[in-house]
Amino acid sequence: MKAWMMSILLMATLQGCGLREPMPAETDSEIPTLTPRASTYYDLLALPRPRGQLVAAVYGFRDQTGQYKPTPASSFSTSVTQGAASMLVDALQASGWFRVLEREGLQNVLTERKIIRASQNKPNTPANIQAQLPPLQAANLLLEGGIIAYDTNVRSGGEGARYLGIGASVEYRVDQVSVNLRAVDVRSGQVLANVMTSKTIYSVGRTASVFKFIEFKELLEAEAGYTTNEPAQLCVLSAIEAAVAHLIAQGVERHLWQTAAGQALEDTSLKKYLGRIQASTP
Repeated sequence: MKAWMMSILLMATLQGCGLREPMPAETDSEIPTLTPRASTYYDLLALPRPRGQLVAAVYGFRDQTGQYKPTPASSFSTSVTQGAASMLVDALQASGWFRVLEREGLQNVLTERKIIRASQNKPNTPANIQAQLPPLQAANLLLEGGIIAYDTNVRSGGEGARYLGIGASVEYRVDQVSVNLRAVDVRSGQVLANVMTSKTIYSVGRTASVFKFIEFKELLEAEAGYTTNEPAQLCVLSAIEAAVAHLIAQGVERHLWQTAAGQALEDTSLKKYLGRIQASTP
């Protein structure tokens, strides 16, 4: 009778701890979807339209942290994504303020143009490459920066309780990633605008356990738990999106570029970022 009651109590404890749902890879109905986006992405979409798009080039957005995943996970895998340049290009295009030129894969573009020129000298040239190649467009702005910091265990803690051998606990850890983004005038080399943003990364672990003697020499021992880690690459993406929004707001505030006429800024997300800039100014 006691063992039956203890089993019911154990199941109730585990359910109260919130056992995880099946992972997407464990179900047959899940298909690949678009990357989930944070509120910063929708802030970019809600920005006012520019008076004229800025022609910008991104040569790279490197990982400058030098952080690697801790052993035994991996001593060769980096803690943050190495594809931040692709994230930056996506954020720039989502804002609608920039016309981004391909520079990270510039060598591939040049190689393809050489192939076209070589094909034009041959008979029976396809119609799509008969026309003379125009020169590559030059950028007015050069967007530089990178992932400058990745701090682990910025804050950690937890709570738990145990009574008569039955207990549950919750632990959490907070990491933080920081990025820097600056706009450089190609003609003079002057840094026109410079911003730094940070995004926290949360990890939460929940466990429930039972350690109790049901009868003499009959020990009931059980433990269950799960851990939820916020994807680091999505946090990097959100920090980059926020940096782009702040960079646009900083340029508008300094009269480096302007919004299109006839727009109510109160109905856009730009007002929020302008307010943050003014609040941070001493």
